[in-house]
Amino acid sequence: MTNKEKVIRNIKTNYEQMERSFVEQLAMRHDIHGTTIGTHREELWEQIFEMIIPKKFVIEHSIFIIDSDRGISHEVDLAVIDEMYTPYIFRYGKLKFVPIEAVAIVIECKSTGAKKKKKTIDNWFESIELLKTNKESICRLATMISMEAPKTQTATVPIKILCALDSVHSEYKEKFDFVLSANLKAKKVNIEVDRDRSLKAWWIHLCLADVTEPELSKIGEMKKLEMLKLKDFEIYNENKEMISLLTLNYQLNQLLMLLNNPMPFPHLAYAKLFQE
Repeated sequence: MTNKEKVIRNIKTNYEQMERSFVEQLAMRHDIHGTTIGTHREELWEQIFEMIIPKKFVIEHSIFIIDSDRGISHEVDLAVIDEMYTPYIFRYGKLKFVPIEAVAIVIECKSTGAKKKKKTIDNWFESIELLKTNKESICRLATMISMEAPKTQTATVPIKILCALDSVHSEYKEKFDFVLSANLKAKKVNIEVDRDRSLKAWWIHLCLADVTEPELSKIGEMKKLEMLKLKDFEIYNENKEMISLLTLNYQLNQLLMLLNNPMPFPHLAYAKLFQE
């Protein structure tokens, strides 16, 4: 084995060790409930995403997401946002209202099995689904002043992730884009995702949420994008076991690259919201 091959092997081994250590920390005081333990587990999940997600994004705690049509989400445990182009609606201390246009990922963390929290999660999920981005932005492009969103990103939705311990309700595999559950016995993180969905389908889901079926038929063929699926980004060890954190790194960041930048912010729409 060459030195270069040893480096690659060691990186994979380190990811497996980090995963075991992470699950062991999640399992600490498993029999103790309450705000302190729940917050501790939320912070652990945040550390995982901070390790994976590029620094151009910011991970915010306990925010509310708002749209220009008076929609407000339930409290979001963790949100990945791009604050380079998009202003906060309101930020004072720990109280933060973030516009839906800025949000790339929303993460719900459950310190117990998600089965016990089904109604709470359903309500949380619905509050996110009801939020809509506004395409009536005004911004300068290279050759013109644009008065609308780009054709490749007409209405975005955030990637939805549920993080929990064992016993995740099967329904969430369809609702959430990713379901991450800590297998305490195996000391592994299980990833539930539609691994057979093509990157073209992911792009349409995340960036063209308002496009109707007849309009989708006009997009045309994107053979390479249609052939690539999330399962092509999975990483395994010598025992054919998935290295979950390394896999999540490439799968999640590929989807973030489809979003790439947030929707151009519709300043006028939010100004009208408060004027009214």
